[in-house]
Amino acid sequence: MPPYTTMSWVIERVGTERDLDAVLEVEAVSFTNPWTRQMYLREMDNPRVSHIYVLRIRGGADEGTVAGFCSFWLVFDELHINNLAIRPEYRAHGMGTALLQHAMETAARLGARRATLEVRRSNHAARRIYERLGFEIAGVRRNYYSNPIEDALILWRRELPHAASVADLP
Repeated sequence: MPPYTTMSWVIERVGTERDLDAVLEVEAVSFTNPWTRQMYLREMDNPRVSHIYVLRIRGGADEGTVAGFCSFWLVFDELHINNLAIRPEYRAHGMGTALLQHAMETAARLGARRATLEVRRSNHAARRIYERLGFEIAGVRRNYYSNPIEDALILWRRELPHAASVADLP
């Protein structure tokens, strides 16, 4: 794995077909049952509720590469993380954490007070990120995932930072 210690990135809302293509590529290498283009196009048709962000590399040979993405819904005062994925070659460099923090800060600015998501019981790496950022196990959805069939843990973060405390963030 190349050393990415000096790598920087920017997080931007998906706005082009090219961004969507990159999201689908990350989906394909990250999930056994990835969302389809049609599913994401439907999400993009409802921008007040559905938000999709990409994390794009800045500088170096990987300039402009979409290394990961996060899609979420904002419904009333709840943030629901739908998908969060990083390309395998960029994992373990803080990008997943950065995307999740960005989602929580964005949702807080828009009025969210709490957050939820589902995660495969066996996805220990993701669970460590979620727990480090204040998510706790609140329940189980039996056989929620397919290919392979597996339970989902329902995680909640009961309190997001107030919008006023994140207003100055980039």
